[in-house]
Amino acid sequence: MSESWTRREFVKTAAMGVPVLAAGGVSAGLAPARAWSRTRSPIRVGLIGCGGRGTGAALQALRADSGAVLVAASDVFEDRLKSCLEGLRGELGDGAASRMDVPASRQFVGFDSYKGVIGADVDVVLLTSYPAFRPAHLKAAVDAGKHVFAEKPLAVDGPGLRSVYASADLAAARGQALLVGFCWRYNAGMRAVFEKITSGAIGKIQSVHTTYHTSTLSKRPRKEGWSDLEFQMRNWWHFTWVSGDHIVEQAIHSIDRLAWALGDRTPVRVNCLGGRAARSGPEHGNVYDHFAAIYEYADGTRAHHTCRQIDSCPNDNTDYVYGTLGSAVVNGWVPTYSIRGLAGQETWKHQGEIKDMYQVEHDELFASIRAGRPINDARRGANSTAMGIMARMAAYTGQTISWDQALSSKESLVPETLEFGPFPTPEVAVPGKTKFS
Repeated sequence: MSESWTRREFVKTAAMGVPVLAAGGVSAGLAPARAWSRTRSPIRVGLIGCGGRGTGAALQALRADSGAVLVAASDVFEDRLKSCLEGLRGELGDGAASRMDVPASRQFVGFDSYKGVIGADVDVVLLTSYPAFRPAHLKAAVDAGKHVFAEKPLAVDGPGLRSVYASADLAAARGQALLVGFCWRYNAGMRAVFEKITSGAIGKIQSVHTTYHTSTLSKRPRKEGWSDLEFQMRNWWHFTWVSGDHIVEQAIHSIDRLAWALGDRTPVRVNCLGGRAARSGPEHGNVYDHFAAIYEYADGTRAHHTCRQIDSCPNDNTDYVYGTLGSAVVNGWVPTYSIRGLAGQETWKHQGEIKDMYQVEHDELFASIRAGRPINDARRGANSTAMGIMARMAAYTGQTISWDQALSSKESLVPETLEFGPFPTPEVAVPGKTKFS
């Protein structure tokens, strides 16, 4: 496949609404999703994005349904495609022969390789490539009538968000599954404690503070033969145009749980502090290493999120939720799922079994497809993604950014044309100088 890509031909990301639906709820000229029975008929799976998360998602999809078969795969880089397929064969062992049918003719490489997977008569598409490409991949998959698993985040900028909302609504109207990889929503302990929170166990929520304080993600020194663009994509966590910055790419899980605690309401506006105190060297690109966001809601509630990627500092990935009758402390890694009274005494904690949340999300996705009741949580996922993006916008510009401003932003981070060759590193944003657009 071609190693160049023009964004205008790749996807029309400026869509503001859902395409006009024909009779029966199917968009005119677009294929409806295939209906599935409860039988064990094969479900053909295609993978777009063969990095570590893509390899994991493919394995989880195959384990979720005994009739699922991986039939096509693609990546921008051939080495990642090959290592992914080799890794899957190793994990599946003797079962690989019946669960993988990916001949060379259905292995695609390059910026437009997603087209080969979607055109390979697949039923379910796993979208695990770079976040910058997610809106375009999602639009193409939904337009083609595919069920979708889409890893978070769903976009990195305003035009991408608008495209995602349109795809989410179209998929819902046509009965296509579209599950977003906010994996903590599929963790039994999280579900139990947030059900308690949202049902009033700690009273009316007064404040929420979620954290994602961790160390720097890995970086890859430039290898001989890498172009500027390949160098940036191999270090994609460190470049805003590819990842959205770590408040959008990584800490978005904590922002999603902040939204969960508040009943998935959307904020009116956000102020956010942020900067770059400890990063240096070309592998660190142009992202920040710390953010502190203050979300304001229509009823006056203020919720807070802080995240940091700096080495040799204390780590924390806890959610602190405060209500009129008590508080909750939530940390899925410890794990801690605890409700406390006003005096600080523990009044409830989750003690049940907690299965692998990454597997559960795929189990539930494929079960919903088989049952004819496909899951679609994409609009909720888009809202959480938007909360991360608007906070980054506020930090980069130093301005208060409203919900409406973020969703109508014209700033497109993804270049119009991508091809391997010279590609200067974008400048680091300076609050008070960098302009909102």
